[in-house]
Amino acid sequence: MKKVISIPGAPAPIGPYSQAIVKNNILFVSGQIPLNSITGELVLDSIDSSTLQVMENIKSLILAAKFEMTDIVKCSIFLKSMDDFAIVNARYAEYFKNDPPARETVEVSKLPLNVPLEISCIAIK
Repeated sequence: MKKVISIPGAPAPIGPYSQAIVKNNILFVSGQIPLNSITGELVLDSIDSSTLQVMENIKSLILAAKFEMTDIVKCSIFLKSMDDFAIVNARYAEYFKNDPPARETVEVSKLPLNVPLEISCIAIK
C-alpha cells in the first residue's frame, strides 16, 4: 500500500501529483523547485539560494516521511543552464558529505514557473 506524504514544510504540488509517496521502504520525492512554502514565493535571488531552497524542501519531505538524508540513493537534477553546475554541485554536496547518492544532472530548456533548477530523489530505508 502506498502512502502520500504531504507537509507544510515543502511547496504544494502545482499539478496532479503528490509531494512524495512511500511504498514499502521506498520514498519517491517529486521534483522540488525553489518555492518557499511559508511565503509562497520563488527564491530566485541567486542559483545558490535557489539550490538551498530546493534542498531544504527535499529535506523537509524526507524527514516528514521518517527517513534520513542518508537514505537517499538517487537524485535527478534538472538545470536551465549547465553554467550553474558548479554552484549547484557545491551547495548539493553540503547535504551529502559521505557516500553521496547516484545522480544525473541534465540541462533542460524550461522548468515549471521558469525556475533555474528542479531536483527529485528516491530514498530507501
